[in-house]
Amino acid sequence: QDEGNNIIAQACYQIAKEFDIEPYDEHTGKGVLRHIIGRIGQSGWMIILVTATEQLPYKEKWVEKLTQRIPQVETIVHNVNGKRTNVILGPKNNILYGDGTITDHIKDLQFTLSPHSFFQVNPEQTTVLYDQALEYADLKGDETVIDAYCGTGTISLFLAHKAKHVIGIEIVEPAIINARENAQRNGYDNTEFIVADAAVEMPKLYKAGVRPDVIVFDPIRAGCKEEVLTSAAGMEPKRIVYVSCNPATMARDIEILTHYGYELKEVQPVDMFPMTAHVEAVALLTRSETTQ
Repeated sequence: QDEGNNIIAQACYQIAKEFDIEPYDEHTGKGVLRHIIGRIGQSGWMIILVTATEQLPYKEKWVEKLTQRIPQVETIVHNVNGKRTNVILGPKNNILYGDGTITDHIKDLQFTLSPHSFFQVNPEQTTVLYDQALEYADLKGDETVIDAYCGTGTISLFLAHKAKHVIGIEIVEPAIINARENAQRNGYDNTEFIVADAAVEMPKLYKAGVRPDVIVFDPIRAGCKEEVLTSAAGMEPKRIVYVSCNPATMARDIEILTHYGYELKEVQPVDMFPMTAHVEAVALLTRSETTQ
């Protein structure tokens, strides 16, 4: 991970200790401070302090000390997660410093990121991954592409560079707001971003007669819901590009797609998480000739 995250973690640990702020205990449900999240952007750093309580004790002191100790800090956000869950972020953000966003980039594309926005953690390997996805998409300039689970529109904008029209779908509304801003910032007017659960929206688009040439999946570790896969297959795209951080669920989903007339052509692993057992992978599936 970026050394900046170690700097953030150490500074937050010291401040929490200094003001005797009790860490949250997942087993008992007691305590205050659940998580410290650092995001290292091109423009500056974001720190997210996640608490189990509505209030962050000594919040003015947090801002004062973090900005003194870490000059790279561009924004500090207090996130509230009061549920008994192992999910990291709660739905509520209170901006303590800055505007709640940072800027990052992949190649020549600039992205605005907010606390709930997903963004790949390894920028060098992200370029490798997205170049591979783009190669598999094999766009010529007149295609319609659906990017399911589009997040802040990172893959969408890579695709928009070569496609006629890109439709991005994402359930997290702040990420879609960022995606629309990112498309505008980077000068792409051939994109459309929809706030929706892909499992609900894909069947709707299918019923509405949308027939993309290429569909790109980049789901969470749990993979795709079956309704997404069946709707995607029903749309009969020439190619499906599947990006995954969990090869096991990707294999499960690919098997389902093979029952609907798709053939797995190639899988390319990408070492997104060096020195760990985890790997990112991108797969290409095409409609088998017997179903065309």
